[in-house]
Amino acid sequence: MTALKAELVSRIRALGPMTLADYMAACLMHPVHGYYQKEQVFGAEGDFITAPEVSQMFGEMVGLWLADRWIALGRPARVSLVELGPGRGTLMADILRTAARVPGFQAAATVHFVEASRQLRALQAKKVPDATWHDDILTLPAGAPLLIVANEFFDALPIHQFERTGSVWRERMVGEADGRLGFVPGPASPMAGMIHSSVTARAEAGAIAEVCPMGVSVMGTLAAMIAEQGGAFLALDYGYATSATGDTFQALKAHAYTDPFAEPGAADLTAHVDFAALARAAVEKGASASRIADQGTFLMTLGIGARAEALAASGDPARILADLKRLTAPDEMGTLFKALAAQSPALTPPPGF
Repeated sequence: MTALKAELVSRIRALGPMTLADYMAACLMHPVHGYYQKEQVFGAEGDFITAPEVSQMFGEMVGLWLADRWIALGRPARVSLVELGPGRGTLMADILRTAARVPGFQAAATVHFVEASRQLRALQAKKVPDATWHDDILTLPAGAPLLIVANEFFDALPIHQFERTGSVWRERMVGEADGRLGFVPGPASPMAGMIHSSVTARAEAGAIAEVCPMGVSVMGTLAAMIAEQGGAFLALDYGYATSATGDTFQALKAHAYTDPFAEPGAADLTAHVDFAALARAAVEKGASASRIADQGTFLMTLGIGARAEALAASGDPARILADLKRLTAPDEMGTLFKALAAQSPALTPPPGF
């Protein structure tokens, strides 16, 4: 039994079952035993590999997209370049290298990382030492336009799950029996009001629905800032384009799926992102939202195919082709991963969509 599991079992025995959102938050962000306090999370030696770790081409395409939005803003002299959940800093390092090729962009940009993990901040500082770190989005700078990117950020935010019982949505809770953690039935909850009407209208008995209040809140807050200050926000993650039912809660350890309740704090916990909910939140707060695109389509439209050809010509074409396939092919990250942009209503339509 992990130290965190023992702590959670004691808590449940004393206070009763906890929400899945509280369970995820404890497993991922506990100040001592949380998953993101681990020494090695990302990369081949960790538990999973994100797109920036697959190839520099991903970060280059994102960098070009952000530069295009800076140009669309009128090339402002100051712009806040923000990344949510920056991992090891690989994506931002690639963005900044690409930005150096766009006259004026790098000089105008100041880098801001939203990162709660002290362990990850230390890794990020090695690649982007001049960044400013924030515990949450509320301390991001006002005034200057914002260019924001979030790659595999929303999937790790805590979710609530509900099960349809008759006409009532009852929350699925995390309980304990004989030292084992798992789902137990919970009460009806006002939080179920966040389930979109398109889902409730067609849900049958036993259907599972998920909502992510924190994700909706983050998107709404940033959309309001963009609407006021100007700017654009690009989200890339795995998920679905239309709100739907289904249990997508999962755990990953050593690049393989595992029981999410077996070793709290020792595995990554995620759920698929409801991109339609994020788009609705952006529009409600005054930003415009793009169509939701498959990651493969998004990257190919931006020119990643041509970039792969150029890199392959200078060496190791087999590896470059394999990386391109992993990022864009339908049977790899190409369709499971989606892209969504939210931006100032006055801006021209974003590329890639």
